[in-house]
Amino acid sequence: MASFFCKTLVFFFMGFVELGNARYISDFQWKQQKMKYTTVYVDPSGHGQFKTIQSAIDSVPQNNQNWICINIKAGQYREQVKIPREKPYIYLKGGDQGKTSVTWDAHDSIATDATFTSEADNTIVESITFINSYNYPPKSNNNPRVVAVAAMISGDKSVFYRCEFLGLQDTLWDVQGRHYFKLCTIEGAVDFIFGNGQSLYESCTISVNARALEGLTGFITAQGRSNPKDESGFIFKNCNVIGSGQTFLGRPWRDYARVIFYGCNMSNVITPEGWTAGVYVGKEKQLTFAEESCKGMGSSTSKRVQWEAKLSQQELQQLTSLSFIDNEGWITKQPLKMDILNQNDPTDVNTHASAVAAAGGVANTSVDINNPLCLHPSDNPGAMLVSSPFNRIGY
Repeated sequence: MASFFCKTLVFFFMGFVELGNARYISDFQWKQQKMKYTTVYVDPSGHGQFKTIQSAIDSVPQNNQNWICINIKAGQYREQVKIPREKPYIYLKGGDQGKTSVTWDAHDSIATDATFTSEADNTIVESITFINSYNYPPKSNNNPRVVAVAAMISGDKSVFYRCEFLGLQDTLWDVQGRHYFKLCTIEGAVDFIFGNGQSLYESCTISVNARALEGLTGFITAQGRSNPKDESGFIFKNCNVIGSGQTFLGRPWRDYARVIFYGCNMSNVITPEGWTAGVYVGKEKQLTFAEESCKGMGSSTSKRVQWEAKLSQQELQQLTSLSFIDNEGWITKQPLKMDILNQNDPTDVNTHASAVAAAGGVANTSVDINNPLCLHPSDNPGAMLVSSPFNRIGY
């Protein structure tokens, strides 16, 4: 009788645990199911299926419908990498953050010269540093400061996790599409985050290298929203803004540009004015340049431009939540979903140091470059150079 009672109690207890953990087990099984993907390996020494990143991408069939992880051995890769439009569902996974870098040094022709180009929808990139070394790092070469893009992103539903984008001018071309940057570092001096993307930058490091401009003021963003119904915008949430020299938070690329810094820590690299209207003087009311709940030596708004936007709490909630880029749940359907949504560690402002050292050692795109939304800021009618020493530097 006692034995029967013990067995019953054990059975009851196990059933209770099973019921209590039913949701956990279900979530775990769901995660395991969603995490299934084919993995191929890149190793320059020949111990993987491929020796270059591009050859691995080339092996993916056109119109691919299943996630393929390209696992890249830590190291320095000198190649131009492109994910074409017809190859979605690619997951590029580097070694530890700061230990896998891709470097190229093309310049001037922004449509074809990016170190990394991603045109496909449903793309994930994790723990890879992309460098345009033509004039980066500035102290290590004497090349003129010109357009030199490290990454060009035009696909929809793209995630970048613990990545680094390093350059001086026009580092990250966030062309179009919905993008999520988490725990990334973007470094540059002039318009180094530009384009018409609908993007959330969360817990990222924005590293300003305006000292390289030799007394001129830099610009972090040049956003290209062109009409009030356009859903695009750059949202910086809980980011660190650090660096040297002086910089504006942004200037408009198009006349309805939208950039918001929310809950960010700003060093004294930010100019007191914060923003400039550039060639859109007189149209400032059309711009949505805003700051909210920021802190740090550069966060004071007492001397900001008078036309800086004041957003309601409802607007802030709408624009700074994940639903700004994902109102249908596409992120939860990606293999990296659990890591991204559960990662709350503060960003490390020093993670790009190893990539800087690596840079010192050292493709056509299907985007319609004649589309006004895809032209460089300096190609705008009435555009002007920041300073005569710069070649196609911006407005």
